[in-house]
Amino acid sequence: MLEFDTTQDQLANIKVIGVGGGGNNAVNRMIEHGVQGVDFIAVNTDAQALNLSKAETKMQIGGKLTRGLGAGANPEVGKKAAEESKEQIQEALRGADMVFVTAGMGGGTGTGAAPVVAQVAKELGALTVGVVTRPFTFEGRKRATQAASGIAAFKENVDTLIVIPNDRLLEIVDKNTPMLEAFREADNVLRQGVQGISDLIATPGLINLDFADVKTIMSNRGSALMGIGSGNGENRAAEAAKKAISSPLLETSIDGAQGVIMNITGGANLSLYEVQEAADIVASASDPEVNMIFGSVINEGLKDDIVVTVIATGFDDSIATQPPKPIIRPNVNHTQQQQQPVAQPLKQREVKREMKREEPIVHERHSDSDDIDIPAFLRNRRRR
Repeated sequence: MLEFDTTQDQLANIKVIGVGGGGNNAVNRMIEHGVQGVDFIAVNTDAQALNLSKAETKMQIGGKLTRGLGAGANPEVGKKAAEESKEQIQEALRGADMVFVTAGMGGGTGTGAAPVVAQVAKELGALTVGVVTRPFTFEGRKRATQAASGIAAFKENVDTLIVIPNDRLLEIVDKNTPMLEAFREADNVLRQGVQGISDLIATPGLINLDFADVKTIMSNRGSALMGIGSGNGENRAAEAAKKAISSPLLETSIDGAQGVIMNITGGANLSLYEVQEAADIVASASDPEVNMIFGSVINEGLKDDIVVTVIATGFDDSIATQPPKPIIRPNVNHTQQQQQPVAQPLKQREVKREMKREEPIVHERHSDSDDIDIPAFLRNRRRR
């Protein structure tokens, strides 16, 4: 009889490496939140700041160049520091199947060193995903210019890139929201994406997804969107799908995505109709010829909740990187989008669903009520 080793060692090895002060803070908050199934690495030129990191692996780079005193907001110093410590970075990332590189752009270490770290990860053969923030407008033009240059260099060295403009934080919180809580909202984009992918790979499903599926959608694809949405009640599937694709913090919307991984997780009462309803919402927001890789997991612990995870790539970057229109009113509860006028029904699209089992049955619906609460970008794309 053949025996198969299905231990954790056979699962994809995922590493999250935070570069510079912003990246280190993001890693700390992920650890505090209890993200499982990944290895954390903190990289910095500032030895004092590095001591505050909760990551299991801490790496001071550019010791000879900076003597542990930081990069002084100079990206060139950050770059040279990473190049000085390249072998150390290689050793830390060796064996990784997937590497998330996160940094705050505009300063010295994150802006200069993150592209070098990403380059090392790609050279080692890892699927490399960048998650970065743009500085607030009030931080000044020089920092914004440095951030733009850093993001351009970073994009050349990652498979997919997710950009979070810090200015969006001002649009989703009210004036009394503490600063730490506001920054947690930005960190949630990274945390949810990392945890979502880790769960996709590690959790066997009714319709299973694996690391090869993730790699198919995310390899060399430019800008990306990652989102998780949850819902309960009568319209829980639609609610979860809309939340997953409607993050107000991202520079990229799902509009025009050519590659999508979608996973829907629910309790034993998850119905085929709900699966089809959620998939239709995501597919309708994407490119007409989208390649959708679909998975489904039954988790008894969720009971009446449904969780939808979406990873979208393959955008026309000239369109995708244009920031969506600002939100008019602050969204205090961070999850619900503004109520929008009722739109005309969505067209049915032919979607190439690459599935491990049979495709869900498509139910034709023609009621105007189906379009209530459709996110703004879905309606805007039909006006083009």
